[in-house]
Parts: sequence; structure tokens; C-alpha cells
Amino acid sequence: MTTLALAVLGPVLLAFAGLLHPGGLSAATAHRWMWLHIVLLPVFPLLALGFVVLLRHRPHRRVPRVARIVAWGGAAVYAAGYTGLDAVAGIAAGTIAGQPGDPIQLRRLVLALYATGNRLGTVAVYALLIAILAATVVLGAGHGRRVLPGTAVLLGAGWSFVDSHIFWPRGVWTMVAMAAGFALWWWAAARDGTEFIAAGGD
Repeated sequence: MTTLALAVLGPVLLAFAGLLHPGGLSAATAHRWMWLHIVLLPVFPLLALGFVVLLRHRPHRRVPRVARIVAWGGAAVYAAGYTGLDAVAGIAAGTIAGQPGDPIQLRRLVLALYATGNRLGTVAVYALLIAILAATVVLGAGHGRRVLPGTAVLLGAGWSFVDSHIFWPRGVWTMVAMAAGFALWWWAAARDGTEFIAAGGD
């Protein structure tokens, strides 16, 4: 059960954070927007933790071994890229929006930060989708088709994540689906009477 708890920790925390996330950025919400994203700096990378704990055992066969490296690499790119989005479109944009000055000029600066942050976030989520596909190869080698429901849920959630962030309601439900997908992967392995031993891991 420890593996399950670690795998769903990130998406569950992000779903709760989404309930507190302002629906938009303005002078009135800037302070809360900025501080929420400061708190979320260590939380967004936790979404990648599922790939670490669920693929922790080294597969014996070559293809699953390579796929595990790809999955971990994709998860690492996600963690770095989404942290960048959080810093740029979250902390920096919130800081700018809360400053005194010409609202039009401040809005122009915020939109420029959004553009950079969104590019980082898009790359990050596409890397996450690659990680999901690669992890499916690893887990499928050890547990067969039972992993596919979890993959389907995670791919759907990942695609939604491209533009939903964690905004209520879709972003929150996206994170709930992420947690469900990781739980389904864990359950697929637990049916073998193991706590995630991938592809004959040692």
C-alpha cells in the first residue's frame, strides 16, 4: 500500500490545490495566486513520483529496460518543465499582477509570462504522455493487458492536462483521473500478489 500512496500523492495534492486555485489572475487575486504557486513548487514534480515507485524494479528484458529509461526521462522532463511553468506563469505573473501601475502595461507583461509558461507546460505534459506510453511497455511486459485500463485513464488525463492546468472543474477532475490511473496500474500488479514487480524485476 505504500507504493499506491506514493503513486497517487502528487495528483491528490494537486486536486486539492485546484480547489483553492483562483479562476483567473487579477489585482484582487494576485497575492493568493503568487503564494499558492510558491507552495506548489515542490508539489507539481510529485506527479512524476508514480513513475519512480511503480517502475522501481529493474526489468530483465532489454525492451522493458529501455522503456523504463524513457519513462523516467519523460517524467524528469515533465517535473522540470512544469516547475518552470509554475515559476513563470504562477509566481512571476502573480507578482507582476499585484504591482501598482498602468493596468494595460501590467497585463501585457503578464501575458508575456503566460506565453513562456504555457510553452514550458506544453512540453512538460507531452513528455508526461511519452512517459505514460513507455511505462505501459514496461508494466505490460510484466502484467499483460491488465495495465491497459490504467493507461487509458492516464492518457486521457494527460491530454486534458495540456490545457486544463489544475483549474476547477476540469483541472481538478484531471488530477483525480491521474490518481485513478496510477491506482489502476498498481491494482493490475497487485492481482499478481506482488506490489509492483515489473517485467520480472529482481
